[in-house]
Amino acid sequence: MKNKSIVLSVLAVCLAIFAVAVWYQSRPAPVAQVEQVQPEIAEALMRSYSPIMGPEDAPVTIVEFFDPACEACRAFYPVIKEIMAEHDGQVRVVLRYTPFHGAASEEAIRVMEAARMQGVYIPVKEALLEFQQRWASHGEPAPGLILGIAEQAGLDVVAAQNQMRAPQTVAILNQDRADVETMGIHGTPTFFVNGIPLDPFGADELRALVAAEVAAVGRDE
Repeated sequence: MKNKSIVLSVLAVCLAIFAVAVWYQSRPAPVAQVEQVQPEIAEALMRSYSPIMGPEDAPVTIVEFFDPACEACRAFYPVIKEIMAEHDGQVRVVLRYTPFHGAASEEAIRVMEAARMQGVYIPVKEALLEFQQRWASHGEPAPGLILGIAEQAGLDVVAAQNQMRAPQTVAILNQDRADVETMGIHGTPTFFVNGIPLDPFGADELRALVAAEVAAVGRDE
């Protein structure tokens, strides 16, 4: 009788262990926690004055910390355009200036801001990226080179001379520099999608994160 009780006890323990194992294997997978920008620095992520590509009311926002002299920024530009085309009307891109490449970067940014005032922002930006190796390769481009490239893309150079030095242009550069420091940005391009930092970094990862955010918006509607 005593041996029978021992056998039953062992069987009960084994059944309990088996039940726990089954539950462990079949339990729902934990949902990955996505780290977003801390609320206290969220204001530094975007500014109302920042250039926007795409619909202003798009539900998914890519924030790109961008340097026009950055080769990786140039390489990512076609990727961004493809993402926007794939999710037609669902994605916008907000640019934050990050002049990490010295005087050439700052001059190009000032030219882009003049182009924005003149309504030729995109063609001038694309021209500067297309011919980036001509003006950005040595850090100190020949005088007038950047303006000459922009002029071919439609910029009024005479008007741009004043617009590049306008108080609003200076204020944008200064605020973006301050926000880059606040956000702890150390390289370009750096991306955030709806406040979520792109980590790990890569073109496929950016596509996947944007697609996930577009899908999430669709589920919420």
